[in-house]
Amino acid sequence: MAREGARPAYDPAGHDTELRAALQEVRTGRWMSMRNLLERTTAWWQWTQRTQVLAAAAAGTDVVRTWLAEEPGSVPATVMRARVAVERALRARRENHRRTHELWIEAWDVSRTAARVAHQDPVPWVCLLALAQLDRKLLWEEHRVPPPGPMLPPGPWGLLAEADKRDPYNREAHHRMLQFLYGQAATGRLAEAIGYAHWVADSAPRGSALHVLPLYVRVERYRRGGGHSAALDLHWVAEDATREASRAYEAWFEHSRADERTPLDLNHLAHALWGALTFEDATRVFDALGPYYTPLPWAYRADDPGDQAQAVQIFLQARARSRSAAHGPDA
Repeated sequence: MAREGARPAYDPAGHDTELRAALQEVRTGRWMSMRNLLERTTAWWQWTQRTQVLAAAAAGTDVVRTWLAEEPGSVPATVMRARVAVERALRARRENHRRTHELWIEAWDVSRTAARVAHQDPVPWVCLLALAQLDRKLLWEEHRVPPPGPMLPPGPWGLLAEADKRDPYNREAHHRMLQFLYGQAATGRLAEAIGYAHWVADSAPRGSALHVLPLYVRVERYRRGGGHSAALDLHWVAEDATREASRAYEAWFEHSRADERTPLDLNHLAHALWGALTFEDATRVFDALGPYYTPLPWAYRADDPGDQAQAVQIFLQARARSRSAAHGPDA
């Protein structure tokens, strides 16, 4: 449990101490701890989460290339090569880098290789889903497959199905699909993304992090609406907003294991419950979160979303307000 005065800390590993230790090694160019950690990782949800976080740290290094040179037949190293290639391609797109297309094709190629080598692994398919957002014009046939349900648009549904077949309700796979839909609605309405998030949450089992998905879309709607303002703050106390927050709390938080919860999901849920004035539930989520703050969604409440100091302050105010309302001013 986080104490009242605990300062928030951004740490992508969150409560995963083994992952934190491996990340420190990766950042210094060493790969053995990463390999050993992944060899011990047997659950697909944890494998997906750990490979994603490790890739973000490894993308600016040659550590995975070194690993592959030492162990060229390693299946985990092949999957990590795909992870790193995808991370680099997505970063290039965000930065409008001239090599974006080249990196995209390279990432697609190594992800397809990983899918052949690690044929039971959902992560190579998650990688291909992540790359789909780069195809804004839907030039690739695999990105315009007919949808599995009404009111959904064409998209990379075949890729999602492959990931789902290997790990049903894979958290990252559905977030990648949501990012694809955001890209298709880059200058328009988010109706399809909203419909998709609720379609997924409605079918997800209790304890699944996918019950938090509608909260991400609500944050994106807020961001596209212009961010912080008195009028837009009503966005968080509307009836549908409070219903989404309560449902995510009841269907996910109350039925999930602490070690399966990501800091990003916990931050989104704490933010939604605080915004909905559901302070007792928000306090329980803040306590489960501990000090593991993530910049989003708090930064979108700031006057300047790039001002991380203000985002941290909003997090602290939300935590203190929730605890004070739940337990009294002396809590």
